[in-house]
Amino acid sequence: MMQHKLAIQARYCPEILERILRVTRHRGFQICALNMDHAEDSDNVSIELTVSSQRPVNLLFSQLMKLVDVAGVEIKHKKSQLISA
Repeated sequence: MMQHKLAIQARYCPEILERILRVTRHRGFQICALNMDHAEDSDNVSIELTVSSQRPVNLLFSQLMKLVDVAGVEIKHKKSQLISA
């Protein structure tokens, strides 16, 4: 499986995290880590999302960019993950 780290910039609204998580799950990606920062004096939120899947990360990238409140998505880095049985 491949792990991908995404940096997402979005307008802060109560449902933005739910929308991002729903799209991630529907596209077949598993969430490994999540970090969200929201400054009280800002209308924006920064979300760092680490996901894993055998699917191409571009599928998730393009769907996240279609969300109305998402201003930008950046693929930070990827690494292969070894799974031992």
